[in-house]
Amino acid sequence: MELEEHDAGTYVALAPAGRLDLASAPRVKARIDDLARNGRARVVVDLGAVDHVDSSGLGALIAGLKATRQAGGGLRIARVGEQVRAVLKLTNLDRILVPYDSVEEAGRDW
Repeated sequence: MELEEHDAGTYVALAPAGRLDLASAPRVKARIDDLARNGRARVVVDLGAVDHVDSSGLGALIAGLKATRQAGGGLRIARVGEQVRAVLKLTNLDRILVPYDSVEEAGRDW
């Protein structure tokens, strides 16, 4: 899994690619934790290139949300594909992790 990162000033955008699953979720979670610890607690996760998410991937996003909130920020998701959207809806996590249409929209008003 690739994990691109872009510093947008008021937030950091992370863009994983491929599957967000048991193998890749720890890397995403660790990077979000590292950002939160280092004062970059506003994170947008761009899921546009993620074609599959499982419970481990969801767990990484929820853990990231908790870590960023505890550090005074938050975590938002953007560009969510059909499979990811279906999993979020099925688990009711779309109420906690509200998908935004674009990274820029997710990063506004922070």
